[in-house]
Amino acid sequence: MNVLQNFKIKLILIVLLICSTTNLKAHNPNTLCSNSHQFKWFCDLCGCSTSSGSFGFGTLSNANFVGVRYIYQSFESKAGIFTNSPTSTEKFNTIQLWAQVPINDNFYVTANVPYQDLSRKLESETENLNGLGDVSAIGWYKLMFYKKKKDSTTIDYNLTKEASGHSIQFGIGVKLPTGKFEERLTDNVNPGFQVGTGSVDGIFSVGYNYGSDKIGVNTLFSYYLKGENKNDYQFGNQFSYSANVYTVFAREKMNIMPFIGLSGDVYDSIKQYDETLQDTDGSILNASLGSELAIDKFIFGASYTLPVSQNLFGDNVESQQRFSLYVNYAI
Repeated sequence: MNVLQNFKIKLILIVLLICSTTNLKAHNPNTLCSNSHQFKWFCDLCGCSTSSGSFGFGTLSNANFVGVRYIYQSFESKAGIFTNSPTSTEKFNTIQLWAQVPINDNFYVTANVPYQDLSRKLESETENLNGLGDVSAIGWYKLMFYKKKKDSTTIDYNLTKEASGHSIQFGIGVKLPTGKFEERLTDNVNPGFQVGTGSVDGIFSVGYNYGSDKIGVNTLFSYYLKGENKNDYQFGNQFSYSANVYTVFAREKMNIMPFIGLSGDVYDSIKQYDETLQDTDGSILNASLGSELAIDKFIFGASYTLPVSQNLFGDNVESQQRFSLYVNYAI
């Protein structure tokens, strides 16, 4: 725990340093959800097979940012088919330094540097893992749609296009094997109990967004092509999806943006030495609710997620709950 606390302090200092040396633009809370609004639920890729790819890698506001996010997940694993079979409880604590940085009007990059603190409680002992997780980065192209002119017979000397609120995003990225992978842990019922995967993975995403000053609808579909690590171990490829609806309550100096959503993941089977491991695939569907508060340049957010249905690792692993908290500084 002392290691985790020291890391938290260092992480906060890094964020403050970045914020103080960055050319920050004015961030008006009353324009957070304009028609050019983006709401991106990108993969957090914390390096664990059972971690949902539909966690999100963006905020409800359209601001570019640098910030810190905390994610908590809990699982219960059962080593056997009987009601009295041994069980273990896994708790995943992740602290992320994350950012969205613009390249130009149509291109931007998102990045994620996670730190993992994992614990697994057995009947007679508790095991802990902590360390740097797998770093990821995604490059995005945003295709904006604009409103048509109401009267095409007259000449409009105003060349400024009016955004319709609709947009499509295309993303390609990579996850790097910066987190430690331990082969001894692959015998666990939950093979996702790892700080990292030890592999280079590809990320391919497409999303549709609609946003106005009052409401918004967002969808994202992502496919993660998992590589094989040096231990000849390969986590199964993963398909993630999400759909969210939010509304905006604008105030003089702040915006409050509650949202609800559905998200899910489908996992292919794990392979080792080119052989498919039994009961290592699965799927999960989640329901989420949360809210975001934007005050000046600061963005605070929270979300809570519960599974609606799931079948993970032959029903031997059960996802129980997860929640996240974050604070960002708009740039």
